Amino acid sequence: MDTTVPGIRFDSQGSCNFCAVHDHMEQDFPLGEAGQLKVQELANDIKSLGKNNKYDCVLGVSGGRDSSFTLWYCVVKLGLRPLAVHFNDGFGNPVAGENMTKACRKLGVEMRTITSDWRESKDLKIAFLKASVPDMEEGTDVGIATALYGVAAKEGIQRIIIGQSFRTEGIAPLSWNYLDGKYLKAVHKQFGTVPLRPWKADDPGFNLGIKEMFYYAFIRRIKTVTLLYHVDYVRADVDKLLEKELDWVNPGAHYFDDLYQSVIYYLNRTKFNIDRRLFNYSALVRSGQMPREVALERVSHVNKIEDEKVINLCIKRLGLTREEFEQIVAAPPKTFRDYPNNYALIRQLRWPIKVLSRLNLIPESAYDKYFNCGT
Repeated sequence: MDTTVPGIRFDSQGSCNFCAVHDHMEQDFPLGEAGQLKVQELANDIKSLGKNNKYDCVLGVSGGRDSSFTLWYCVVKLGLRPLAVHFNDGFGNPVAGENMTKACRKLGVEMRTITSDWRESKDLKIAFLKASVPDMEEGTDVGIATALYGVAAKEGIQRIIIGQSFRTEGIAPLSWNYLDGKYLKAVHKQFGTVPLRPWKADDPGFNLGIKEMFYYAFIRRIKTVTLLYHVDYVRADVDKLLEKELDWVNPGAHYFDDLYQSVIYYLNRTKFNIDRRLFNYSALVRSGQMPREVALERVSHVNKIEDEKVINLCIKRLGLTREEFEQIVAAPPKTFRDYPNNYALIRQLRWPIKVLSRLNLIPESAYDKYFNCGT
């Protein structure tokens, strides 16, 4: 991580505040025997709550490495009965789609695909391009979350398992990826043209503000479980396991289960001077899964996820010409702070958010995300 990251601070030893976040999370979520005991405790809780249901948890899947391993681990190692949920916004990588289908078939898991209204999804992507902000995947991020909460509410399931780990992904700096339902609606109001359908508990659409989160967390008592925080998860070993057990094929790059990431990485680099690999690779370096020299060498080259053919395909799928696309992205760079959002309120709720994170009523990384990552 370097000074291109907003809000980064270095101590006298050259260690930054993101390293400090990683270190205290390592202490809060230990691996080894303590991690195994925690995983078993979480599994027992999930089984107990779901004993009278067809499924005992909802598990988000994308066909990428992390979610595929989490699905395998939950079924084979923990004996859970997940309902696999995939959010489709029209930009899925066909390779990842095949991975999901094969994995669920081999593991005997039902997969439910929540397909967004294409008009809404496309309109939101164009709106965030026009908003000129780096967090262009806001609609997809909100859509994934609402798909998981909506299915859990519909099926009466109280646990959502998320396949991500701070040890292999890190936490994105706040101004690079800010998740807030009010922010989404503000950008949509200014630049969108297609009305967003209203919220329903089991069909939330793109609605996920503070009141919706309150409903899911406190009324429906749905908790998120970041299982990989407690599992010895080493990417190099996982690839071999998934290929053997699930006939899994690497989609081509991390996050490339979503083809739109080609556009995101390209614009982040060329317009915002952002390399999103910095927080991913830093986490892998801190976790001992990648030598720092290798990370530095890789970021000296353009990320292979920036595939010109895929970028043009995504632009065409949005209904734009390349010229229209370039005109839209020529606007001066902005951040979420240039639009109405809930951040001032979130800052006032600092301690309740810390408690909610600890109780898993919201994702465990939420507190650090909003208060310690480049703020």
